[in-house]
Order: sequence, then structure tokens, then C-alpha cells
Amino acid sequence: MPDVGVLDLPVLDPTDPTLRGERFHEVLADLAARGWLARTDLGYVILDREAGMTFLGDRRLAFPSVQILELQGVHDGPVYERTRDGLMAKTGAEHARVRRLVTPAFTPKATDRLRPRIREMLEQLWSRVAERGETEFVDDFARRLPSMVIAELLGLPGQAERLADWSDALQGVFKLTAAQQRAEIEAAYLDVYSYIEELVAERRARPTDDLVSTLARISEEGDRLTDDECVSLITSVIAGGTDTTQAQLAHGMRLFAEHPDQWKHLRADPSTAPRAANEILRYEPITPFTARLVVEEMQYRDVTFPRDTVVFVCTATANRDPGAFDTPERFDITVDRPNAPILTFGYGPHYCLGANLARAEIAETFAFLAPRMVDLEFAAPPVFGPPTGIYAMESVPIRFVRGDAGTSA
Repeated sequence: MPDVGVLDLPVLDPTDPTLRGERFHEVLADLAARGWLARTDLGYVILDREAGMTFLGDRRLAFPSVQILELQGVHDGPVYERTRDGLMAKTGAEHARVRRLVTPAFTPKATDRLRPRIREMLEQLWSRVAERGETEFVDDFARRLPSMVIAELLGLPGQAERLADWSDALQGVFKLTAAQQRAEIEAAYLDVYSYIEELVAERRARPTDDLVSTLARISEEGDRLTDDECVSLITSVIAGGTDTTQAQLAHGMRLFAEHPDQWKHLRADPSTAPRAANEILRYEPITPFTARLVVEEMQYRDVTFPRDTVVFVCTATANRDPGAFDTPERFDITVDRPNAPILTFGYGPHYCLGANLARAEIAETFAFLAPRMVDLEFAAPPVFGPPTGIYAMESVPIRFVRGDAGTSA
């Protein structure tokens, strides 16, 4: 079987500054129509849904957190060491052990306990913009709510802004600019790890009703997380639970402003918000390329993938596969899509632990806002960020008429 490295493949440049918005999806759709593989400077892009699910579910692959740093020229230092020893770099039995211990802390039931507080937070954010009839949604809602929720989850009231700043810095390792921002990222890593180490020690001694205390005391048949595993997990929650949900919320509002008929559907029946959240996650995944590292040579579709090959599963094409979804190119919250899993949170052994919390935040946000914002429209053109790492919206300016539900806020 030919080595993937010798194949004549089309090239995708994810750093192309024009590759965002509709053009981003047009380029990906063109590549997918030409074949199931493409090449980038860092590895290979898997454009086919079936192939993507196979690679995400195969235990011969791992998340290449360390390799992504090395490909950017970072081979030592605190970021490298912490990434190397963190949960995302673990594989096999070691990874399964940690996942088994922590999964009960991230169940839908555990997440549902936060929903009343999420609604209170939304009331607070809404009160700042209700009278204006305009909002820059990223600044007023999308950036604020996830960090407020994570602060609540960790039992750190008043620390939302700090957590948001940390998350932004920590995510720099996946934005392909780690070498240029190395000093800033390393300073953030040292700051957050020192803070969380002290927090874990404090909660072990005096536990409260929060995630830090839960992780510090969780055990199964005598097995428990070490202090370093707790610190690594909590840091991952800060890094992965803020920027990601912020980006997905912002894309969601952008999609509703582009599709006012869908906003009217949600206004008419806010109970459909969970389905709307699922459609937002499907239609515009904020992790359009999910990276994996081949740790054991494998063959697939008559192609050999050698050890240490980096592949990127394209969730943006997988989530719009016509073989899995009806009318996949249409954003439509009225279509029930229960049978095919969306790949925005990954698939297989590295499926995102925070998926339930992200879905809850998205659903609660739009269920809350839909009755309060009438005649939703852009106040100015939205500004897209690059699709590398987390695909964010830099700005989503919205104009609206205040609805009846908003008069009591």
C-alpha cells in the first residue's frame, strides 16, 4: 500500500486570510468533492465523514498536543512539559483510567444543576443591553457567559474575567502561533498552574460543593486522581470551557441574524432551544479540524499512515455530509437530526468531557434571548476570525427591538 506521503493530494492552507465565512465552506466542499484526503504543512486533512469517524475512534491514534507544539518549534519549557504530562497527551489504559474517574463529574445530571445559575447570569448580562436595542454580542454575552459559568463550576466567584484571560492565553498553543507568543503563553501557564495547585490543596483540606472539590476527592475502588492530575484537568476546563463556548455562542448569534426565519421559529417556541443548539454545533463547528497523531502504523482505504503522522479530521465537512443529514447545507433548527452524531466535540476515546455543559450554555442562552430580541439583524457586518485552532467570531454587532419577555428584566 502506498505511503500517504507519496500521494498527489490537493493542498489546503488553513492560514489563508481569505479562508473564512462562506468561502471557507466552499473551499472545503470543493476539496471533499475531489477526494477524502488533502495535505497541509502540518499533516493531512480527512474530509470524509466515515473516514473521520474511523480515525477519531481508533485507539492507534492520540491527540497530538505535544507534536503540535513541536511542529511550531517549541521543544522545551513549562508549556511543553505540562502539555506532555497532561490528559490530552495520555493514551491507552492511562487515558482510560483518568476518563473513568472524572466522567461522573461531567454527566448531564451534574450539568443540569448549573442551569438556574446560567439563567441568572443571562438576566444580569441582559440588563446591561436591554434598553439600548443594540449589542456587540461577543463582548456583551459570548465572552462573558462561559467564564462566569466556569467560575461558578469551579467555585471561584468574582474570577470570571481572570479565567477568560487565562483561557485566551492557554489556547494559544493550538493557534499555530505558539512560537511567536511563547513568553505570553508560558507566563499564563505558570500563573494558572500555581493558582490551581494552591486551590486543589485548599479544597482537599476544606471541600465545598464545586468541581475542584469533586475532582480532589473522587475515587473508585481506592484509585484517585493525583494532585498533578487534578491541576491538569482543572486547567483544561479553564482553557477548553471558555474560548470554545464563546466562539460557538458567537457563531450561533451570527447564524440567527443571517437566518431571521429561524430566529422567529425559536421565538415562537423557546423549548426547541436544545435542537437549535445542536444545529448550531453541527452547521458551524468551532473546531473545524480535530487533530490526531498516528501512534501505531495503520492502513486505511489502501493507504499507509506511518507512525507519527498528524491527521486533521475535518468536522466542518463531516457535519454537512448528505449521507448522514437531510439538507445538510441549510441551517434549519426545525429539522430533527437525531440519528447521526455530530463530530464537533470529537468522537471516540477523546470525546470532549465538557460537551454537556457547552450544550446547556448554548441552549439556555438562545432560549433566554429569543423572546427578548425581536426583529434581530446585524448592526454592522460581522467579523470572522481565522479557522485555525478555535474558529471564533471577532465581532457580531446586533440590533433588535425589545420583546415583551424583556420588559421584566
